[in-house]
Amino acid sequence: MVLRSVGVLSVGKISGAIGVFIGLIFGFFFAMLSAAGVALKQGNGAPIPAMFAGIGVLIIAPLFYGIFMFIMGIIYAAIYNLLAGFVGGIEMDFERRLPISPTN
Repeated sequence: MVLRSVGVLSVGKISGAIGVFIGLIFGFFFAMLSAAGVALKQGNGAPIPAMFAGIGVLIIAPLFYGIFMFIMGIIYAAIYNLLAGFVGGIEMDFERRLPISPTN
């Protein structure tokens, strides 16, 4: 089987969802590093609002990554559909599996 075209919007949606997930991971680590930095400098007069920068990344990073990956997914899918018409699509090999019976 050859994948000749993909749904542009569906690729964009899944790419955006993956971007949100990646943004949450990066945002979590940045928030932890920010909180650790504030905790280390607390005795030296570090401002408490500096901690909120790390917490803000938990909101901004998933939004940024989600939107960016959505747009890039749409662009990638459109380019794939265009080029697959010229050079062929991705070859895929599927295997049909029989359902597992409860007696096995």
